[in-house]
Amino acid sequence: MLSQRRIFVSLGMLGNKVGMTQIFTEDGNANPVTIIKVGPCVVTQIKTTSTDGYNSIQIGYKQVPRQKLTKPELGHLDKTSIVPLKYLKEYPIDNVEDFTLGQIINVQDFEEGQFVDVTGKSIGKGFAGTIKRHHYTRGPMTHGSKNHRAPGSIGQGTSPGRVFPGKKMAGQLGAKQITVAKLKILKIDSKENLLIVKGAVPGKPGNLLSIKPTVKV
Repeated sequence: MLSQRRIFVSLGMLGNKVGMTQIFTEDGNANPVTIIKVGPCVVTQIKTTSTDGYNSIQIGYKQVPRQKLTKPELGHLDKTSIVPLKYLKEYPIDNVEDFTLGQIINVQDFEEGQFVDVTGKSIGKGFAGTIKRHHYTRGPMTHGSKNHRAPGSIGQGTSPGRVFPGKKMAGQLGAKQITVAKLKILKIDSKENLLIVKGAVPGKPGNLLSIKPTVKV
């Protein structure tokens, strides 16, 4: 039977990206790491197969003044007498019986050496050309060439006489939900609710992140 701690770890949590730095291991190797401020999160809703058709746990993160939320959001939280929370996220889980409304989940429910998947919104870079967006190579820079960073031909002539859907062209770059999988937890600071993972995570400092344990296949 799974321990209470292991059950919490399978749930996932919300947090904010603090920034990147590097730490040194005992053998002198430098590891690039990201510092994430995680939780504490509150269990705001428990969904079961009998009532909702599936099992899941909804958690809330970051307390805010009541004026910051809409009436439907406040009504949802007031039903269970939970403080106003800015972010809500749902995680599917098998054993909902191990959770109670209002239960606090924090960074201590993770373990050093564990692997996690981090999901967040990547940095928006605006309208970008094909070289920056799709890593196209540039044209010649000499001999009178006027095709330096231009995209070039985008299709045939009379037949078929159109551009195929999905053609890689200039457009919006970034600002998409990205998941970086299998990042190793190197250190945990329980006092400051900090999670230190090896590698980079999506977004800029302050970005909202979802941290979920990597599922072993």
